[in-house]
Amino acid sequence: MLAAYRTFFAQPKVIPLFAANFLGRMTGGMAPLGITLFLRSHDHGFGFIGLVLAVYQLSSATGGPLLGRAVDRFGQVPVLCGSALGAAAGYVLLVGSGGDNRQAALAAVMLAGLLAPPLEPCLRSLWPNVLAKPELVATAYALDASLQEIIFIVGPLLIVLAGELAGQGTALLLTAALMLLGTAAYALPHRAVRAWRGLPHQPDWAGPLRSTVLRRFVLAMVGVGVGLGALNIGTVAYEEHVGQPGLSGVLLGTFAGSSLVGGLVYGVVRWRIAPAGRLPWLMSGSSLGFALMISVPRPALALVLTAAAGLFLSPVMACGFSLISEHVPNGTATEAFAWMATAVTAGNALGAYLAGLAVQQGGLRAVFVLPVVAALAAALVALTLGRAARGGPRLPEPRPVSEAVR
Repeated sequence: MLAAYRTFFAQPKVIPLFAANFLGRMTGGMAPLGITLFLRSHDHGFGFIGLVLAVYQLSSATGGPLLGRAVDRFGQVPVLCGSALGAAAGYVLLVGSGGDNRQAALAAVMLAGLLAPPLEPCLRSLWPNVLAKPELVATAYALDASLQEIIFIVGPLLIVLAGELAGQGTALLLTAALMLLGTAAYALPHRAVRAWRGLPHQPDWAGPLRSTVLRRFVLAMVGVGVGLGALNIGTVAYEEHVGQPGLSGVLLGTFAGSSLVGGLVYGVVRWRIAPAGRLPWLMSGSSLGFALMISVPRPALALVLTAAAGLFLSPVMACGFSLISEHVPNGTATEAFAWMATAVTAGNALGAYLAGLAVQQGGLRAVFVLPVVAALAAALVALTLGRAARGGPRLPEPRPVSEAVR
């Protein structure tokens, strides 16, 4: 079972690339909680904090595709380094404002979000150039999707630890420092990263969205994001319902751990069904665990059902990576991967908002209906991908720097 992963990690340069990229991406698990705790330490209410986080998420969702397009045109190193410096300036501005100037706080998180370095799409677009065997690309995508969960487990712990030891402002500065360090360690030492360029292509305002497959896939991923946003609210509401403080964190941790396991298993399966064919099944699978949560079960069963729902998240993401790599126009891969992240982020924000309304208007059962509906809607949209993908995948991109990497 582990042979595919051993082969993958045995490839030259893979471990340093993976480790540096993930270090830079730790911001994704640290910044939301870090911003929240920093503003709370300056006595801001949750209403304002919610607004700040919404601005941060929407800025990130907006900036991702724009930076991805810049990477496809100018290469990875200048965009990553420039955006990382700009995003770090945003965190420094937030801390420097002392948390007292609301306008400065909003401007700071907007800057940090808009210029968040696109490390995820850059690594995913790099793998076909680095890996000696094409089948290892799917393994890389599965590992990426699975290990991503570690960021959302370790990141909050780092923020809490740094905040306790050195204060909430220092914790935010640590977030910026890790982002800068990881970006530099990924972008500067590796010839593969420095030499990477998107394939020549005809400029077009729609970019990768010219692909019918990508447009439908992005819409489906909004549904996935809605489910995740609803889960964040639903677990807190469930915790309060059963009267067990801290249970929401356990449920979310169970979901993330199960997603990690599901992605690792997915990565060793040799699928005979094309990504467009298996994606609807993966998206609909998570709906079963959420559907049974509508009954508001006991906590022990809730953990099992949450784990069952989480099993499918990383496989959905890994399958989506493969779909993008096969069906977007040449020279637009990085922007396409960024659109996937944007869809999930936007859906997450929408899901959290709708879940809050559901709790207020319909109670706890209603909030668990939302991820079920979102997962099934995403699966229905994904069903249309097969027809759009029958035109055949685009030709794989050449790998001009692979010999240098090997």
